[in-house]
Amino acid sequence: MSDQPAGTGAVLAAVAVGGSAGSAARFGVAQLLPHDAGTGVPWSTLAVNAVGCLLIGVLVVLAEGRHPLLRPLLGVGVLGGFTTFSTYTVDVVVLAQRGALWTAAAYAAGTLLSALVAVSAGVFATRRIAGRP
Repeated sequence: MSDQPAGTGAVLAAVAVGGSAGSAARFGVAQLLPHDAGTGVPWSTLAVNAVGCLLIGVLVVLAEGRHPLLRPLLGVGVLGGFTTFSTYTVDVVVLAQRGALWTAAAYAAGTLLSALVAVSAGVFATRRIAGRP
């Protein structure tokens, strides 16, 4: 089944459905962990981006050879809607504009580092658990 290409309409529908779910989950996290980027580290944005990157690492391994709509649904849709590079960027700019330059720099670098580590950890752990090279 994985060899069959998915039609553009089916891919778009999968991305839309997944994106709705991911965006709703992101909104929920923002409600549970509200923040003002001008007063400190935006922990909720950092958390969703790190968790999303960990899950994309897991997905890359588990989706290989599976249904052709799995990656668009879960990767582009759910995780793309859940994670938020735009909010991260705005948070860095707002922190810098409010004079918290060290916090802005640490947050900018820390988010990128945590994203890279999370993706790598997700891939590594999933390969180990699933017994894949």
